[in-house]
Amino acid sequence: MEQEEPNKPEKKSFLKSWKTLKWHSKIYQIFIHGFALCGMAAIGAWAIYTMGLTNDKGYEDPYNRYLANYKQGGVTDSAKIYSNNLQNYIKLVSLDKVYSTNAHLIYEATQGTNDPDLVNRMLYACDMYVQESERGKNYQKMLDDINQVFSRYKLTATTENAIPWMNDAGWTVLKRALARDAKNIQKAAEITGVDARLIAACTVGEQIRLFNSKREDAKRRLGFMTMSVQSQFSLGVNGIKDFTAAAVERNLKDSTSVYYMGKKYEHILDFPEGDSVDIATARFNRLVDYHNNLYSFIYTGCILHQTMLQWKRAGYDISHRPDILCTLFNLGFQASKPNAEPRCGGSRVSVGGRNYTFGVLGNDFFYSGELSKEFPMSATLFQD
Repeated sequence: MEQEEPNKPEKKSFLKSWKTLKWHSKIYQIFIHGFALCGMAAIGAWAIYTMGLTNDKGYEDPYNRYLANYKQGGVTDSAKIYSNNLQNYIKLVSLDKVYSTNAHLIYEATQGTNDPDLVNRMLYACDMYVQESERGKNYQKMLDDINQVFSRYKLTATTENAIPWMNDAGWTVLKRALARDAKNIQKAAEITGVDARLIAACTVGEQIRLFNSKREDAKRRLGFMTMSVQSQFSLGVNGIKDFTAAAVERNLKDSTSVYYMGKKYEHILDFPEGDSVDIATARFNRLVDYHNNLYSFIYTGCILHQTMLQWKRAGYDISHRPDILCTLFNLGFQASKPNAEPRCGGSRVSVGGRNYTFGVLGNDFFYSGELSKEFPMSATLFQD
């Protein structure tokens, strides 16, 4: 008779076993297994790190050859610096047509620097991506077309100034005189609330007129880098008439005048108090002082400021018109009649056989870029 095999215990699945466990046993099991897994992960991470499997060996960038091919400029000659800067502006204009964002960023970042190599380097870095884009074809074609246009004109650059009267010997000497008096002009600008370059523009018009009307005498004076001083009907380096100077002084005090500049300017031309003070003589001495032209520049600034305010209060803004302001300075208060169509003009001055007006001479200087270090360009010509 066959012997029956003893019954084997039935194997329970993990799921059935898990269901039979009490809740605190389940929590214990989860904790134990979780802890074991974290330990294994930590050991594994340590092993990978120790073996250096996470190290990034680095790869050569596909643009390495392009970047290495850039040739440093190292240009120090001023003429070549300007030439290279102009070439870079041509590239920026072309880039603006295809990637205006990059053109604007490069332009803004390089303002104030005189290093064409920096601009060129930024353009070179940008070109790396421009060349591979569809727009890059248009960019390169524009540059090629522009260079072809330039190649048609075999012109030799000249050091001659495009403004004819600035090639005259008188201007060369006057520049030195203006540079020497720059501190006085700047001080007068601060006192009167008028841009220093605008005051200088009026001085340029008057001195060029004097130099060419009394050329030999002016040469002797300007030869010592001192501006010519008038001492008859028109006074000082800016040819201010006595009655004009007196009117300026009255306008400073009269709050009802259309020329009134404001309370903070009322005392900028005060004379010393006392019964013995002869105002007319003191005024004359101020304006014809051969060694100190400060008061000539202060009166000039006041005339410009008062004239601008007269027109502004009449509804016409000429604060941005150096040509009109210089014209009116030359003609005087009596000729200053606000209107919608002011005209540039004034006294005629002959230089090198060509006639100019006072207003044009002043405007030419103002926008010429000459003496920009001594008299920087400003967007606002008048301060309140």
